[in-house]
Amino acid sequence: MEHTHTTIAVQRYLNELKASPVEAGTPEVVRELLGRSAMRLHLLCSAMIRRSYPRLARPPLNLRSEEMLSAVVERLIKALRESRPASVREFFGLANMHIRWELNDLARRLDEHTPPVEMEEQHIADQAPSETSLTANARRILAALDSLGEEEREVFGLVRMQGLTHDEASEVLGVSTKTVQRRLNRGRVQLATLLRDLEPQDGSSGEHVADV
Repeated sequence: MEHTHTTIAVQRYLNELKASPVEAGTPEVVRELLGRSAMRLHLLCSAMIRRSYPRLARPPLNLRSEEMLSAVVERLIKALRESRPASVREFFGLANMHIRWELNDLARRLDEHTPPVEMEEQHIADQAPSETSLTANARRILAALDSLGEEEREVFGLVRMQGLTHDEASEVLGVSTKTVQRRLNRGRVQLATLLRDLEPQDGSSGEHVADV
């Protein structure tokens, strides 16, 4: 029920925003729109950090989903000065894109500007042996997601990243639950083909396409 109320409210603010000229900026409508969708945006930030960028949540960055949400809201405020999403579907697609961009920027800056330091032997032993490769793999996975067809990419964004159920995703997209399931399955097949080399060969745990 809460999801339904959020979807209706977000669409109402989008309608109001679309009716306003771009040059007006409409800061009040944008604030209300982002405030009403904050819970779902927070869920998306948390899920993407956990699934694709876990090392950003560890030292030295210690990224928290609340901090990520704040940065994404700033990005969306700027984006909505020029963009006018027509539907809830388009709005959360825009949010997905900016969350990925923000996380990619943070990961790139961390890689480029973290100075070499002497580490104690125990600290070295505690590090994941493939930390750098995991980051590279996460970027490959996101690039593969971006290469999916629009329908498959949207379903993945809603179900696997935002954590919506199939029924909730069907409501946002305006299609049946069966259609959501078919698109999700098509996306999985495409990702499995694109990222076949990331599948574990010995049954060991690690980054797995099915976990995207």
